[in-house]
Amino acid sequence: MPKSKFTIGQIVDFDLQAFPQYKASGPYKVTRVLPAEDARPQRYTIKSTTEAFERNANEYEIVAADEAKT
Repeated sequence: MPKSKFTIGQIVDFDLQAFPQYKASGPYKVTRVLPAEDARPQRYTIKSTTEAFERNANEYEIVAADEAKT
């Protein structure tokens, strides 16, 4: 099983260089690493303190907060 790039509690943000359509307020905290499914990208549940709900994100959509580009 491949190792996850992000861990629970890590601060991340959407990679705006690759996905400029995301405009939601970040940063986000990883709250869950979802089980890997076959050859699909690793998924995470993330939560922002500015939103009342959690989001699911693919590993390729997010970066560590200190790597985030605007």
